[in-house]
Amino acid sequence: MCGIYAITGSSNAAQEVLTGLKKLEYRGYDSWGITIPLAGKLMLERHTGKIGDSLTALPPSSTGLGHTRWATHGGVTVANAHPHLDCSQTFALVHNGIVENYRELKSSLKSKHHFHSQTDTEVLVHLVEEYSQHFLFAQAVATAFRQAKGLNACIFYSSKNDQFVAVKNGSPLIIGLSEKGNLIASDSASLSSHTSKVIYLEDHELAVITKDQVDLFDLNLHPKKLKKSHLNFDHQSSSKGAHRYFAIKEIEEQPTVLSRFLNNYSAQITPFAHKLKPYQLFTFFGCGTAAYAALLGKYYFAGAGFNSDVIVGSEANHFLSLIDKHTLPIFLSQSGETIDIIEPLKHVQGLGLKAAALVNAEGSTLDRLADFKLHLNAGPEVSVVATKSFTAKIASLYLTSQVLAGKSTSAKLHLKQAISSSQQLFLPSYFNHHLKPLIDRLAKHDHLYTLGRGYAYPIALEAALKIKEISYIHAEGFATGELKHGFLALIEPGTPCIFFAPSDQTLADTLSNAAQVKARGGYIVGVAPQNHQVFDYHLPIAAAGPLSTIPEAIIAQLLGYHLALNKGLDPDKPRNLAKSVTVK
Repeated sequence: MCGIYAITGSSNAAQEVLTGLKKLEYRGYDSWGITIPLAGKLMLERHTGKIGDSLTALPPSSTGLGHTRWATHGGVTVANAHPHLDCSQTFALVHNGIVENYRELKSSLKSKHHFHSQTDTEVLVHLVEEYSQHFLFAQAVATAFRQAKGLNACIFYSSKNDQFVAVKNGSPLIIGLSEKGNLIASDSASLSSHTSKVIYLEDHELAVITKDQVDLFDLNLHPKKLKKSHLNFDHQSSSKGAHRYFAIKEIEEQPTVLSRFLNNYSAQITPFAHKLKPYQLFTFFGCGTAAYAALLGKYYFAGAGFNSDVIVGSEANHFLSLIDKHTLPIFLSQSGETIDIIEPLKHVQGLGLKAAALVNAEGSTLDRLADFKLHLNAGPEVSVVATKSFTAKIASLYLTSQVLAGKSTSAKLHLKQAISSSQQLFLPSYFNHHLKPLIDRLAKHDHLYTLGRGYAYPIALEAALKIKEISYIHAEGFATGELKHGFLALIEPGTPCIFFAPSDQTLADTLSNAAQVKARGGYIVGVAPQNHQVFDYHLPIAAAGPLSTIPEAIIAQLLGYHLALNKGLDPDKPRNLAKSVTVK
């Protein structure tokens, strides 16, 4: 959520900031803005809505600061958009997070300072203005930031000395080091076109950044040593290429991502699995799509003879007391920055316990903190909806469970079958003969349901999420055995019901459940290797054993994507959603 981008040492900072912000669109936002210094004062440009093909009206300058805002305090208005300025228009601020005690701070300031917005953010820039009467800029920022409660990441700028001060506790901030100048952003991907040398700002650290220098301190302004990292980034992966949207590009990349797992099996999966062997119990943590991958991991680990639990990240605090030295928590995340994952991980490590992670974004907070990690290597996922990171999690969890159970050979075979099955779904003939007629029918409905048993149950949940995320059709996922516990009350004549029916021990019961729904008027869509009499419509997929979940998941992604196109929606940027959720 919210994108931050700043640059110093540029020939046209406003344009470069605008370009950087466009690379951060996937994080989710509803307004944006840029500020630059001019003749000792700050010029400000702010807008509501999407950046899209927007141009900036700001003149060239060497320094610029920008932000994409996802509204928390105050509505979507120009006045509430970042950056925010102090009364003298000397200091600027962009901010990710929530200042929990902003009302108390504002109450102490409003007699001396004029507030233009409803945001919690503006309080901090006026607080820095107040302290700058007595302290140098960096000390004023540190003093103000220590007063703010909550998890926050801020970049302050002083036009008086052309200096940035970045400080954080929670949301990510990355400093890019370039021969021409320096940069700061909330995501390393936006820095990659300028530099491969970065500094990951840690919690309770403060950095003073100018064109020629970066100095690091703790919040008491004691100097700290800079820890430089190398940024590995595939620029081709972050481009749409010939594709209309990132969503379909990333959906179609999945066979390639999965092939990397197959080719790097010994180097990736086996060492990770060996680190898990000493533990008796595993607890998976995930949010959104990652939570459904975690649930599928529970099924896979149970099938391999290992006990595990699944906890939604935002509910973790209620269960952390149950984690002990015999339990290994495993945190799943694409971005590696979701706050509801980072906080429980820090809590566990604070107790002296180890933590593992399945993470896609190398260099992210989760990646840096985890004791044991498995990189998904899915490449940049720019579309807001998770696709290739989900199937990468599925593959990694299944393969890890099978290594623990000593069944590597059969696991490799299933992954090969899943790759082959998935590739068939991208043939033009598959879309024309199977998907398009169904899309035209489903698009006419306001409600649909997805159902599955066993391994297919988490896929049914994820399928419903994918469809409602990008097509805005109300979709719900159910376990097929729960029909009579409420689900059947929703069925009316013609209600679309998508059954995931793999050729395993659950098939007979799944078909029986489908027949019960059909008897009450439901329109039955079967996602299965074979057609069956109960299906009104059949979407064929080739079987891949326990990894039939992968082509099933891709079918769901394609349905969501094409339903969005049918409705004239942008599948890359669903309304109100963000990819990296860094506030609670």
